[in-house]
Amino acid sequence: MNTPLPTLDTLRKQIHDCEKCTRLRAHCTKVASEKRRAYQDQTYWGRPVSGFGDPNARLLIVGLAPAAHGANRTGRIFTGDRSGDWLYGALHRHGFANQASSTHLNDGLELKEAYVTCVARCAPPQNKPSPKEIQNCIPYLFQELKIFSETKAILALGALAFDQLWSVLSAFPDIQLPKKKPRFTHGLSIDLGRLTLLTSYHPSQQNTFTGKLTQAMFDRVFQMARKKLN
Repeated sequence: MNTPLPTLDTLRKQIHDCEKCTRLRAHCTKVASEKRRAYQDQTYWGRPVSGFGDPNARLLIVGLAPAAHGANRTGRIFTGDRSGDWLYGALHRHGFANQASSTHLNDGLELKEAYVTCVARCAPPQNKPSPKEIQNCIPYLFQELKIFSETKAILALGALAFDQLWSVLSAFPDIQLPKKKPRFTHGLSIDLGRLTLLTSYHPSQQNTFTGKLTQAMFDRVFQMARKKLN
């Protein structure tokens, strides 16, 4: 018997209540308790983080994991950190967001045609979830891809997101994966039949501060996404 597909709200609750990974839950709780000095007066979320955006999205954006003092603090993916400034700034410039800033849950941010999610739902130590922790989380991404069945484009932010997406997409019979998996690099556009898989370097400080990822490079990816949707 096929398991009924959960609603997006049900899936979000399942993610928020998840306790599968002892190491990650301990780390997130510890960070939420000790806090960063700049945020001492704030109450940290400290729980697994679900996706965010338009429930009718045609563009799905997949990152790696919540940041310890970003989404693990604010409760919304790519919110409250510099990676989020880059991502939501680009989404705003290309008509996917009503504003460029993403600072907290009640900041008024709304997405149109786009939904942002991630591979791992808890902030991992050193930003490195273990293979087992990724395996525990992947079913949530699989369920999101099933819910967003009308998605026309998926943007993978970083090599790990790309690798995990490739694995998940292989389980969908209506997705036409090439026989040879392309090597990850910035700016790929891969036709998978009913949708297109796009790639970008992750907008982490390691990439944006060093110039590996520039705003022009990031914008070109969203121009590609907009073209696919149109």
